[in-house]
Amino acid sequence: MTEKLKRRLTTVLCADVEGYSRLMEADEVGTLATLRRYRDAMTALVERHDGRIVNTWGDAVIAEFPSVVEAVQCAVETQRELSGQDPHLPEAQRMRFRIGINLGDVMVDGADIYGDGVNVAARLQELAEPGGILISGPVYDQVRNKLTVGFDYLGERQVKNVASRVSSYRVTLGDMPAGQVNAKSDGEHVPGAGSAVGTLPLRDRTAPTTSAQSISRRLTGLPRPLRAAIVICVFLFLINLFSGFHEIWFHWPAISILFIVLLWLGLRRNPEERRRTGRR
Repeated sequence: MTEKLKRRLTTVLCADVEGYSRLMEADEVGTLATLRRYRDAMTALVERHDGRIVNTWGDAVIAEFPSVVEAVQCAVETQRELSGQDPHLPEAQRMRFRIGINLGDVMVDGADIYGDGVNVAARLQELAEPGGILISGPVYDQVRNKLTVGFDYLGERQVKNVASRVSSYRVTLGDMPAGQVNAKSDGEHVPGAGSAVGTLPLRDRTAPTTSAQSISRRLTGLPRPLRAAIVICVFLFLINLFSGFHEIWFHWPAISILFIVLLWLGLRRNPEERRRTGRR
């Protein structure tokens, strides 16, 4: 008699090393030693957040968590913890993990889990920046009002071996993507010893930035049509400026352009929110 297949809803975290083959080619022994050390740190953080390591192969790590919030907190603390490792190494030689997180239904086979719930997390991990975190729409719905990190909406994507399109969000710390959080120059780092994400000092964890860089990052996080509209408005302002401010006219076309773009984005996003709400 065939044993009934077990299923459960769980939060899946997938992580791997960006450029692992390149690192192994340059220094096999050193890379393997670093990978083991980093995995030990990740395992401790996963257990601290009530998760468990499901599987490891090559440079990959799969973990699951009963709590969506704990999974995202663990990912943030992991990236912060690992960003402080080996500060003496050149950037090209440092080991950076990419992390994807998804909330979904999985099939259970002993200690292993399978299915789209795992596949989506793995595909998001592949799309993440080195040192960065991408989460799916269902994860965002659960954590958006519970954590003090930020989120950049990256739209819906068609990913390999998954039938439906996947909504993705990039986790940001302050006004910086998680992948751009740097260690302090003296090598100190903030351990994730059970701290809430919002209580970790951000200023000590980020490199000094200029106002232009900050504005550039904020614009990058906006939808493409809105970025284009802002650029057009800036050009209109410059044209008005150089033609003389004796007659100010640029605000009328600028307001019209921004209104139309924001209205279009709102109408486009509402059906997406209704579809996601309907699926739940």
